[in-house]
Amino acid sequence: MTVSKTDEQTQGPRHDGRAVNQCRETRVQLGFQRFPEGSVLYDCGRTRVMLAASVDEKVPRWLEEEGKGWLTAEYAMHPRSNPDRKSRDGRKGRVDGRSTEIQRLIGRSLRACLDLKELGPRSMFVDCDVLDADGGTRTASVTAGSIAVALAVHKLHQKGLVKPTALKTLVAAVSVGMVDGRPVLDLDYPEDSTADVDLNVVATATGELVEVQGTAEGTPTPKDQLHAMLDLALEGIASLVEMQRKVLREAGVDVL
Repeated sequence: MTVSKTDEQTQGPRHDGRAVNQCRETRVQLGFQRFPEGSVLYDCGRTRVMLAASVDEKVPRWLEEEGKGWLTAEYAMHPRSNPDRKSRDGRKGRVDGRSTEIQRLIGRSLRACLDLKELGPRSMFVDCDVLDADGGTRTASVTAGSIAVALAVHKLHQKGLVKPTALKTLVAAVSVGMVDGRPVLDLDYPEDSTADVDLNVVATATGELVEVQGTAEGTPTPKDQLHAMLDLALEGIASLVEMQRKVLREAGVDVL
């Protein structure tokens, strides 16, 4: 998957042969689980995530009088998603800080997909499990999670419970960073671990920003460099949204 190019952006390939403005190859399998309203197995390069969107006909107590729904997410790494085995989250009585931060990002991002009033007094739970990690697990979870949410809304519509407009938009996410002095799109682990600046960008199908997370490692970032990275990320997100639409339409799900 490649986005538009400029001379400056295409000076030399990256360590894996990609152009600096090229996302990793994506592969999507829908409906691989029987029970969730929406399920997705999603590969982004060598990162693989499993997503399930499940619907419960009730809302948290603090929303019971509001007449609208809710979406929340949980995120976990499989013990062998990395070269060295890691104990499961919660085995020591609590979820680690990284997982908590990531699942909150995923929840905030995917709530942007929904008209919570039209969803009605029901909850959607999105479970994100990382099976293989090679950078970009949170952004892959958001992009795949949006597909799972669309599938779940479609299932609810087929049952006559919601209108199709309960799905307001698709969202997608991608990482972008400064590596070897140039902005590059969709960082894998070798790039992510050595980047001078690393951003995770979430946006809607129309290019509206939902969230930007970023850090400059050691050297502050000039504003024009930040803008260049955001522009590159939004181009990448546009291509990911086109992938989402194609996959959903092939499954008989109409999306804007």
